[in-house]
Amino acid sequence: MMMKLKRYLTASLFALLLLQVSASAQTGQSGDTARVFALKDLEEIVFSHHPIVKQAALLSEAARANVLQSLGYFDPAIKAAMGQKFFGNTEYYNNWGGELKVPLYIAGADLKIGYDRNVGTYTAPEKRTGTDGLTAVGLTIPLGQGLLIDARRNTLWQAKAMLNYAEADKVKQINSVWYTAVKDYWNWYYAYREYVLVKEGIELATKRFRAVSNQTQLGDKPSIDSVEASITVQDREIQLAKSVIEVQNAMLVLSNHLWNDKGNPLELPANAVPETVDQNINLPGRSLLDTLLGQADDAHPELVKLRAKGDQLDIERRYRQELLRPKVNLTGALLSSRRDFGSHIPEYYDFKWGNYKVGVEVAFPLFLRSERGKLREVKIKQQQLSYDLIQSSREIGNTITASYNSLTAYKSQLAVQIASISNQERLLTGEMQKFDLGESTLFLINSRETKLIDMKIKRESMISGYQKTLAELYYKAGTRQMQNNF
Repeated sequence: MMMKLKRYLTASLFALLLLQVSASAQTGQSGDTARVFALKDLEEIVFSHHPIVKQAALLSEAARANVLQSLGYFDPAIKAAMGQKFFGNTEYYNNWGGELKVPLYIAGADLKIGYDRNVGTYTAPEKRTGTDGLTAVGLTIPLGQGLLIDARRNTLWQAKAMLNYAEADKVKQINSVWYTAVKDYWNWYYAYREYVLVKEGIELATKRFRAVSNQTQLGDKPSIDSVEASITVQDREIQLAKSVIEVQNAMLVLSNHLWNDKGNPLELPANAVPETVDQNINLPGRSLLDTLLGQADDAHPELVKLRAKGDQLDIERRYRQELLRPKVNLTGALLSSRRDFGSHIPEYYDFKWGNYKVGVEVAFPLFLRSERGKLREVKIKQQQLSYDLIQSSREIGNTITASYNSLTAYKSQLAVQIASISNQERLLTGEMQKFDLGESTLFLINSRETKLIDMKIKRESMISGYQKTLAELYYKAGTRQMQNNF
């Protein structure tokens, strides 16, 4: 019977050593080769190479491209046309005309420089020119509709308003990427710290198992104590195997955020370990909450997007109101038969106030139902947006305060947990002293030690939860928790 027990104990110890070697090989976390992968390292990689961060930068580029496209409505344009009819030895008409049109930003006016040459037997008298043609320099000015804002200025101003929208959307996407990366980092931290504590527990249980086995062989302890110690080792082996898988999975999830400068995915090295964190956490002061609340009210991406949308709607409203005015376009130009500035022509054919052509265009819908309906629709959207802005601002402020309250709760809970761990360590020490005197049992020692390990794991969970909540606080405020915030 004793020989069978010895063989069983030897086999268990050998299996334990194999598992430890395997775990070390899988995680690569030996003390000599481990490399600390700090949050700052993650920050540098994410903001330099993450594809979503690069993609977010394109939002601003697209908005600027839209502004450039809208500026195209103010580009000068040249047009020319010619027509000729010759029949029965008669030149009916020979017309040629060209014009340079320069849209002006002010008052919706257009500067026009044109040249017309209309000759022929049947050319209309009001269009007929001499063989030298006529040069005209003039303006088209809207005196009614289009004076304050027109379609091209409306398009341009709205495109400029969307620059702020695109920039806020970019910040929002980058903040979201960083927040997710930070959460994954602290999940890895917790998985790794759990692995370390469980591994330490196995080492303690193995050491105790060896000591009890030796005492059992000497007859100082009953053989049942060796079985008890072996069961504890085996139980923690199972827990360690689970922790190894959790660490590996957490590293894989964190690797989703790792990319090199060529856009190729990276993976955390097998020997990477997270940075250490002091369990005595310093809670950010109330001033941080006030600062983040004020910052969120001014620059939170969601609020900036809503305000940009409000600016866009305000421009649209002004444009729709402008369409309610009658259309009165005045066209005037000075005329000359001059083709160039080097030739001499009679003064009465040159540019002067007596040589001109003018025209007036007037139009006004009688009911304005389309214009009034569109204006009413825009005003309704503005009201909806104002309500949305009020509600969003309130919700953002409350979520920031809630995150800060969670930090406070973590701080107090962690302090209690640290004190409880200290008390549990004293209990375990006392129990081991009693065991050495023969006044306790191995079951009680294992129970107290297991509870101590669980309490330390819970402490690491609280530290991880605190750090994730701190990142959430900044994210809810519409900013990012950078490394210099720690």
